[in-house]
Amino acid sequence: MRFAYYPGCSLHSTGREYDASFREVCARLGLEPDEVEGWTCCGASSAHATSRLLSVALAADNLARVETAGHKDVVVPCASCFSRFKDATHEIESDPGMKAEIGGILGRPFSNSVKTIHPLELLDKMGEEGRLGAAPVKEMPGVRAVCYYGCLLTRPPKVTQFDDCEYPMSMDRLLGRFGVRTLDWSYKTDCCGAGFGLTRPAIVCKLVKKILDNASAAGANVVAVACPLCHANLDSRQADLNRAGGNGAGPGAYKMPVLYFTQLIGLALGAAPESLGLGSHLVETAPVLGMMR
Repeated sequence: MRFAYYPGCSLHSTGREYDASFREVCARLGLEPDEVEGWTCCGASSAHATSRLLSVALAADNLARVETAGHKDVVVPCASCFSRFKDATHEIESDPGMKAEIGGILGRPFSNSVKTIHPLELLDKMGEEGRLGAAPVKEMPGVRAVCYYGCLLTRPPKVTQFDDCEYPMSMDRLLGRFGVRTLDWSYKTDCCGAGFGLTRPAIVCKLVKKILDNASAAGANVVAVACPLCHANLDSRQADLNRAGGNGAGPGAYKMPVLYFTQLIGLALGAAPESLGLGSHLVETAPVLGMMR
């Protein structure tokens, strides 16, 4: 199965392990990501704060490239990119004059017909239809994961149309199919602070602390994520929390591995840890490998 693939800036930089692990999983499942030729930045968080038209045009430019390549769907792993693509599609559908205006900016035909899909949706649907085509070769009896979806995949629900906006389950179902035990908890879609990690680190540390404390309280020893920004905040801010005195248990109390769901699936399928980028994390991931057999 071949599909259009938009990695976005994060997966070519700070989130390279997300890109590597997704490609590894695709290879093992017989899927062929076709990276969008000439893709550009989607605008992420800055464009829509500057200009509504700019934010729509940046996303539409990439969607038009997908159309030109002959694809009807595009798979977008980064939650920020996913959100911008979904928002652009919704804006153009909602504003009768927007399509023509965007077409004029792009200087080429644009039908706004491409559907944006997250890898969770793609793989979960394949699992529901019995089309995953590969069984786990490694067991993870010691892994107890909480699935952290973040806030951009599910909100606003009218725009993203992704899973249940209050209590999504696609990642839980998908990981369960590969033998990963997932736990119920109440912080699946809480915000991690997103880009405030650079401008308001104290706020991000407070939010990350709440998420990690509740993950531990739920009995988790791994947090599974689907967003590069969520991963960056949850992984990097644990050192800050430890320097501040941990969670009441003293320095060094925060050491929760934070893995992309694609990394966990890759491990279950027998992929080498280095091919999944597990060595690039700030919080040590070796304990997860010790939970496998």
